[in-house]
Amino acid sequence: MLSKNLLLHFGTAEAVFEASYAQLMKVDGIGEKTAQSILHTDAVKLAEKETEFLEKHQIKLLFYTDEGYPKRLKNCYDAPILLYYKGTANLNHQRVISIVGTRNATAYGKMLCKQLTEILKPYDVLVVSGLAHGIDAAAHKECVQAEVPTVGVLGHGLDRIYPAVHRELAAKMIKNGGLLTEFLPGSNPDRENFPKRNRIIAGMADATIVVEASIKGGALITAEIANSYNRDVYAFPGRVSDEFSEGCNFLIKTNRAGLINHPKDLIYYLGWDDEKPNKKEKIQAQLPLDLNKDELKIATLLQQSPLGIDELSFQTNMAQSKLAIILLTLEMKGIIVTLPGKLYKLG
Repeated sequence: MLSKNLLLHFGTAEAVFEASYAQLMKVDGIGEKTAQSILHTDAVKLAEKETEFLEKHQIKLLFYTDEGYPKRLKNCYDAPILLYYKGTANLNHQRVISIVGTRNATAYGKMLCKQLTEILKPYDVLVVSGLAHGIDAAAHKECVQAEVPTVGVLGHGLDRIYPAVHRELAAKMIKNGGLLTEFLPGSNPDRENFPKRNRIIAGMADATIVVEASIKGGALITAEIANSYNRDVYAFPGRVSDEFSEGCNFLIKTNRAGLINHPKDLIYYLGWDDEKPNKKEKIQAQLPLDLNKDELKIATLLQQSPLGIDELSFQTNMAQSKLAIILLTLEMKGIIVTLPGKLYKLG
């Protein structure tokens, strides 16, 4: 947040490092220690060294204001100001799903990952996970095998792969997906990095799916973060006696996640099964003539497919508070209806 405050105040990164001590101290949240650190940092030298590494390893640097920065993530209050990305997938894919779970995946959990991937493939989905042992790796592997683009979000720099056993998998993912991190090259996979990594997994996606999870662990943290972003969370239930179903059952019981009995349920919840050919032309002729400019803009977007408020905000450049009022007005007029999964479509 301090970095964003500095950019908002000075306009550019160059201006931040050219600022005086007095100017830096005027920025909200900047104390003496931070100001002194900025003043005594050889930014040019560090930038040159980092640029050389990025070019050598074909790593893209995605700044918060760049077109390629994940727009869904950008909409989150604590989005990283900078991301490092190596891969081919579009991080602003039309449909993005996160799949998370325990590092101790059972045969049941791996089977669900396979079924989920098979169901998602026809819908042109980008799958995001954390390249950890267990459910993460199972989801990535199934995506690679099914040629579904998949991105792994790392808790360390892109100069290494952790766990090392996933190097081959990571190499395959780069060809039809990618690897993403907010951590500088040289950053170690320290324990405190992974909760930070989890917010990117949650923030990049339209919905987060918890396949298997114990009552404590990263999957539940990711689910909680997704809920705080007002994103959908779904979970597969399991037997009450199974340790790695306990977390999923808890999420469902406390209404933190919707229940998925079968991967096909996800398609229903997200409203993807409601799309029909030539629907756009049919609905377009039925749009009322008394809609104002903003209402017409939203109704026109919803002709193509059901959308959530995040995607509508991206495409219209409207604040979500303003959008919520317009959507409510359209719903009261009978122009749109709300679908499961917090999606909107023309009525």
